[in-house]
Amino acid sequence: MNTHPAMINDADRWRSRDLAVLWHPCTQMREHPDALPLWPVARGEGAWLIGHDGRRLVDGVSSWWTNLHGHAEPRIAEAIARQARTLEQVILAGFSHAPGVELAERLLAIAPRESGRTPLAKVFYADNGSAGVEVALKMAFHWHRNRGDGRRTQFIALGNGYHGETIGALAVGDVPLYRRTYAPLLMEALFAPSPDAFGARDDAEAERCAEAAADALAALLDAHRGEVCALILEPLVQCAGGMRMYRPSYLRRARALCDAHGVFLIADEIATGFGRTGTLFACEQAGIQPDLLCLSKGLTGGFLPLCAVLATQGIYDGFLDDSRERAFLHSHSYSGNPLACAAALASLEIVQNEDVIARNRDTAAKMAALAAPFASHPAVAEVRQTGMILAIELHPEPSDAPPPRDIADKRVLRMYRAAQAHGALLRPLGDVLYWMPPYCVDDAQLATLAEATRAAIAAAGGEAAEQEPLACV
Repeated sequence: MNTHPAMINDADRWRSRDLAVLWHPCTQMREHPDALPLWPVARGEGAWLIGHDGRRLVDGVSSWWTNLHGHAEPRIAEAIARQARTLEQVILAGFSHAPGVELAERLLAIAPRESGRTPLAKVFYADNGSAGVEVALKMAFHWHRNRGDGRRTQFIALGNGYHGETIGALAVGDVPLYRRTYAPLLMEALFAPSPDAFGARDDAEAERCAEAAADALAALLDAHRGEVCALILEPLVQCAGGMRMYRPSYLRRARALCDAHGVFLIADEIATGFGRTGTLFACEQAGIQPDLLCLSKGLTGGFLPLCAVLATQGIYDGFLDDSRERAFLHSHSYSGNPLACAAALASLEIVQNEDVIARNRDTAAKMAALAAPFASHPAVAEVRQTGMILAIELHPEPSDAPPPRDIADKRVLRMYRAAQAHGALLRPLGDVLYWMPPYCVDDAQLATLAEATRAAIAAAGGEAAEQEPLACV
């Protein structure tokens, strides 16, 4: 599209104001403003992000995996507005409010259930995913301590896993880029091999990967018998670890092993929950129920920060006593914020009333068809998919490849810029390009994602795109 000069000037003004005062997350700020172009967003509309310069980009990553139903979804916006006219915030210690109670009831009603196991029964609110992981880790440790079991101080996590960037969450993460610098500050967790099926030639080999990893988990639990309080994992997809994916059979083995060793299972469904993987929760595909379930990101449809940690009645009961020390003295100022709870209730209404899960399966099939040709590209190592999460992993750069001439020539930045030039926001995870769009994405927008990906793959190899960029309309 032809952008009006006044709009370009407006975007430039916002860019200058931003760089004068803001320190952006997960960013090497030296990459701004040129190597990593800073794009001021004026508004969102469905799967589109619309800049101050008038350009439109398909939000291929759902704004860090948070947006479910599209930007500025009017029903969620109206629910927040209604709640804001009634009660915007109240301390949740000693007080209560309707949105918080109603949301807890709804979440417990739809949470994963396993035959023969007592359902999840209580909800503890936090205000973001990392904070929710901290809550779950502390609950698991504290519960054992309340029982007088001081030996259970260890956590097991999966290799290549990621659970957030606060100190406790980092300690059970295994992505070196995030963990390495802060390693001296972190508790020492135990890491079991990842069950991911990267490179598996067929379903049978993928199952063998899962079984081998489960055998290694069993050995680790045996070696630390009586020392482990919880296993934490991301069900089915290790998102920040490069969208690596694994089979549900591993979850079934992990659940059984945790039961055999008296270890809690913490399911981090912060990114995989609410329909991303083809079912409402990824745990459902294995038919298992965790002891602690962490939910965030899509919980509010991407409108406001909120986390819910769902726990069993048995965990809750383990904190009941006359002693304050045995209580779970963890808090956030905005725990159970009424506005965020109202947004979450509105989002759940959309998920359940519009049969979003069935619609997502249709969309996932279209994504698979569009991505299939990439599997034969010489630069591509693997194309994999779980529901509406699709990843295209490139072969690593050759070890003898010359270093970038300057920061702008980094491979990941070349891919990012090429995708934007072709109308989509794709944020590569190293060698991995992935699609995780809002559920409202349409056929034309999916085609734009595919074209942007083709251009990004070409840019990764230093090639020019084969076609002119698509108009960002």
